[in-house]
Amino acid sequence: FRGYCSRRLRRLRKTLNFKMGNRHKFTGKKVTEEILSDNRYLLLILMDAERAWSYAMQLKQEANTEPRKRFHLLSRLRKAVKHAEELERLCESNRVDAKTKLEAQAYMAYLTGMLRFEHQEWKAAMEAFNKCKTIYEKLANAFTEEQAVLYNQRVEEISPNIRYCAYNIGDQSAMNELMQMRLRSGGTEGLLAEKLEALITQTRAKQAATMSEVEWRGRTVPVKIDKVRIFLLGLADNEAAIAQAENEETKERLFESLLSECRDAIQAVREELKPDQKQREHSLENDSGKVSNIQYLHSYLTYIKLSTAIKRNESMAKSLQKALLQQQRSDEDGKRSPRPQDLIRLYDIILQNLVELTQLPGLEEDKNFQKEIGLKTLVYKAYRCFFIAQSYVLVKKWSEALVLYERVLKYAREVQSGAGAHRNSLKELPDVQDLITQVNAEKYSLQAAAILDANDPHEAESPSQVKDGKPLSERFETFCLDPSLVSKQVSLVHFPPGFQPIPCKPLFFDLALNHVAFPPLEDKVEQKAKSGLTGYIKGIFGFKS
Repeated sequence: FRGYCSRRLRRLRKTLNFKMGNRHKFTGKKVTEEILSDNRYLLLILMDAERAWSYAMQLKQEANTEPRKRFHLLSRLRKAVKHAEELERLCESNRVDAKTKLEAQAYMAYLTGMLRFEHQEWKAAMEAFNKCKTIYEKLANAFTEEQAVLYNQRVEEISPNIRYCAYNIGDQSAMNELMQMRLRSGGTEGLLAEKLEALITQTRAKQAATMSEVEWRGRTVPVKIDKVRIFLLGLADNEAAIAQAENEETKERLFESLLSECRDAIQAVREELKPDQKQREHSLENDSGKVSNIQYLHSYLTYIKLSTAIKRNESMAKSLQKALLQQQRSDEDGKRSPRPQDLIRLYDIILQNLVELTQLPGLEEDKNFQKEIGLKTLVYKAYRCFFIAQSYVLVKKWSEALVLYERVLKYAREVQSGAGAHRNSLKELPDVQDLITQVNAEKYSLQAAAILDANDPHEAESPSQVKDGKPLSERFETFCLDPSLVSKQVSLVHFPPGFQPIPCKPLFFDLALNHVAFPPLEDKVEQKAKSGLTGYIKGIFGFKS
């Protein structure tokens, strides 16, 4: 955005012929009331302010790792306020309409509030933000609904800053309003985000100073780690935020935030366990037979993490079930639609988390806990079998689907018979009675679909064409209505063609060679032996044989 503002300024100066000298010499010019013949002169001042503001926001991100850049950030904000003051002064001219004057005043108040906010001058910042909010509210009431949407959006962006300033001044009720804003949005954005998170952590840290122990499943455990105290204090608020979330996206973001905080707390406990390696390996105490307090606290935090992961996956499964039901009703094409296989994967993860819960140190002898986890496992196994059966129905495997539906009913009846005193712990789980009703209805639909599929005339007429898959060139004598002939994957011939036998090249064998009698060659061999140097010498001296 900063680069865009610079390019826009260059284009405006070139169009208005309002250049600051040439490439060799700088000549400063100022926009005055006398030259306000074109509204683009006001845009020059506005783009200067926006460029300075965008540079300040860029430096704010970089200041997280380089604190020295905070001084440059404040300098850019002061520059933006200076340009905003000049813009407000120019808009006081008679050539400017009332709407523009009010918008310039609101813009000036907003930038002033941001500068005071960074200086931590809470009272001055709140006055500036309140002035900006009041102007935008009046503008929203004075114009059409389309324009009012923009002004109301600006009011919503400013409100968290006002609440934050009020809290720092001393208004404790503002903290509750900030928390509600954070819960509704799943996390604030912009200038306030980091400061609000730091404020929440600071407030919880003050409350954590008075927290010394926690009770879980009848055992009280001392909590000495500050990070764990802060997490446990904020656990109820985070769970309430998830329950009050307005949409699935916000709920998913809050789940991830809670799991991240829980992992940090577990890591802090693990670091405390490392020095006492001997105690971690032999966690059972000789006198009482119980695990140590720090190990039990680790089990408690792990229980919170796994339970939160189960709730998150269950929430995702519910949203997928709704999407799957809507798809069955509408049968719309387009983007990838959910399938029963997606739900099977989620329930597999839930069952794995339940297995990990049963293995937590310190809970092996807790029969009530093991019974509760066993019942929850049966519930999720029932739902997993149900969606496996649904996936088999889609591929017309009727017998497999029917067997799985019977397995679902078996799990559901086991849950109903074994619930008894554990009904309170099963309230948050899906109702198995609804599942039984749905399975009974699906069984009747499945049986009807299987009968219709067995008596389908189209499949009875030409079953061989479905199984053989012969191309058109091999079934000219057989007439049938083949819809694949007008599709993009038509089967006309086998390609590439198959290999065929051909006569090989003849081979000749000389069988007569073994029966041929050759003439004697002894005389020729002797004559050849006499020739040479010895025979030549004998011929000279008259020797004869």
